Amino acid sequence: MLTYKAMYKYLDKGIHGEVLDFPGVITWGADLEETRRLLASALVDMAETNLLHREPLPKPDPNSTDPDADLEGPIHLLLTAATRVALVPQGTAP
Repeated sequence: MLTYKAMYKYLDKGIHGEVLDFPGVITWGADLEETRRLLASALVDMAETNLLHREPLPKPDPNSTDPDADLEGPIHLLLTAATRVALVPQGTAP
C-alpha cells in the first residue's frame, strides 16, 4: 500500500479533488463523498496506466501541500496482483 496526499477545494457547485503527489490524478464531484470515491478511482486508473506503460509510480510525498486547499488528507493506493486464468467448468474439458 502506498499513501499519497489528497486535497479538496470547495467550489460553488461542487468539490475539486486532486492527489498532490501523483500528477494527473484529479476529479470533481457534487459532494465530498462522491469526490473522494471518484478520486480513489482516478488514482487506481492512473497507477495502472503507469504500470502498463512500464513507468514507475510517483514516490509519495507526505509533505505535499496546497495553500488553496480547504481540506487535505491521506489517500491510499492498494493494487492487487492477478493472473489471467480461464476457468473451465467440470465436464466440459476436451
